[in-house]
Amino acid sequence: MDSSDSDSLIGPLRVTKVAHGGHWVARTEDGRVVFLRGALEGELVRARITATAKRHAFADVIEVLEASPDRVLTPCGIADRCGGCDFQHVRPAAQLELKRQVVAEQLGRLAGLAWTGQVEAVPPVERWRTRVRYHSDGEAWGMHPARSHAVTPLPEAGCLIAAEELLAPPVSASAGGSIVGVASADGVRWSSNETNDTVLEEAAGRTWRVAADGFWQVHPAAADTLVDAVLTGLAPRAGESAFDLYCGVGLFAGALVDRGVSVVGVEGSKTAVGHARTNVPEASFLAGSVDKALRRLPRAVDLVVVDPPRVGAGASVLGEILGRRPRAVAYVACDPASLARDLGLALAAGWRVDSLRAFDLFPMTHHVECVAILQPDD
Repeated sequence: MDSSDSDSLIGPLRVTKVAHGGHWVARTEDGRVVFLRGALEGELVRARITATAKRHAFADVIEVLEASPDRVLTPCGIADRCGGCDFQHVRPAAQLELKRQVVAEQLGRLAGLAWTGQVEAVPPVERWRTRVRYHSDGEAWGMHPARSHAVTPLPEAGCLIAAEELLAPPVSASAGGSIVGVASADGVRWSSNETNDTVLEEAAGRTWRVAADGFWQVHPAAADTLVDAVLTGLAPRAGESAFDLYCGVGLFAGALVDRGVSVVGVEGSKTAVGHARTNVPEASFLAGSVDKALRRLPRAVDLVVVDPPRVGAGASVLGEILGRRPRAVAYVACDPASLARDLGLALAAGWRVDSLRAFDLFPMTHHVECVAILQPDD
């Protein structure tokens, strides 16, 4: 590696393609791969190494020697130090294209699928985050940088992507710790880690009880967008049966019940299941491992919605689902690599991808949400 002032500085590096996880790829003169944050394809940059492995390194761009035409000035003063908005230096239309490239590359490499779709923009693109966790170092509220537990203090104007009501915590940072802010249908709530507050959300024609620090989509249009995509893809019929796996507080279960479908939901969080039973009393809910619960559920089912955490459903859960041969499966994914891996398993098991849509529910970040509809290939 070519070092400048110390062993942690490298460059100049010519940046190649965007990679999964909010990085861009470059190579040193000796061929070592460097995954860069804050770069763009075609640029010439210098960077500071933040972590190393045997065959590659991670680094943050500290100087742009030749800039891409897609580069813009970041509207937030801490964008280069905060671990959140890793696409903020990219013009908005180019952000969508970058996410499309990542989804297409993962699907092609891991599932052998040639995806020609687009990432659909979902407004708003600023002030969209309705749930924010801030951290304190005892002096100021801020965010953790990537791969660090340090605190980068918030800029004077607050967090750029946070909802107007959540720009900064309304309490002193002197006590340290962290605080969660939620802007929901019943107002604004700030909670420490030690509280168990419940908030109300509105989506899919229902009101939802959710733990303030529990899981709910953070973009205000996300829940309705995903419900619409799932229902459009599954085309549920009154009288059918369905499983809602990793169901959270019952969002998809509620939407299916409202169309005359009999639903059993499974979720690992007992708190979320308690809320799901209140939110959708017409459905049945089980608390526990999805893998174990599936072994106890009926073999016959018409529809399945699976919305796993970032690691994906995996071979065991997917095998239990596909082995039942439901009419259709809706796979909701927040990680394109996990989705592509699982779609590859489905294709090998004799299934086909009927449709796959991608949504920009996390503007200015590398994250992208996908909904794939699977059907038996017979």
